[in-house]
Amino acid sequence: MQLTWFTDYGLRLLLYAAAHPGRRVTVAEVAEAYGISRDHLMKVSQRLNQVGMIHATRGRGGGVQLAVDPATVRLGAVVRAMEPDMNLVECFDPATNTCRIAPACRLKGALMRARRAFLASLDELTLAEVVGDVDALRALWSAQPPEPVAQRP
Repeated sequence: MQLTWFTDYGLRLLLYAAAHPGRRVTVAEVAEAYGISRDHLMKVSQRLNQVGMIHATRGRGGGVQLAVDPATVRLGAVVRAMEPDMNLVECFDPATNTCRIAPACRLKGALMRARRAFLASLDELTLAEVVGDVDALRALWSAQPPEPVAQRP
């Protein structure tokens, strides 16, 4: 299973905001801290704002901050909000399924159980639990990125 960049960035944004309680963080600041696309992160922040996980304020002095207590945010809920269908294979969506063996195949059931187990595992964790050591995270976010390794000829 692989989450989309959209969900990955959503989790990263929430981690950053949770590690900076009581203040707004800018999308540019978060993008720089992770070395990721500001434009993509902007789209992610819009979605998180829509589902009520963050408050977003535009303009000068704007930014985002958590709208909820990180101890109440289950990671499974974040993934469900960011990955609306989680169709692991084509046959999960009856509207677009063209698999010829779908009526007799048992793979779909196994994959559905795996998806449920994956989300159940994430439901066991809160945002506060995965933030962990805030000082260690802040140090890593502010560190300079490593120099690229020179390619051998």
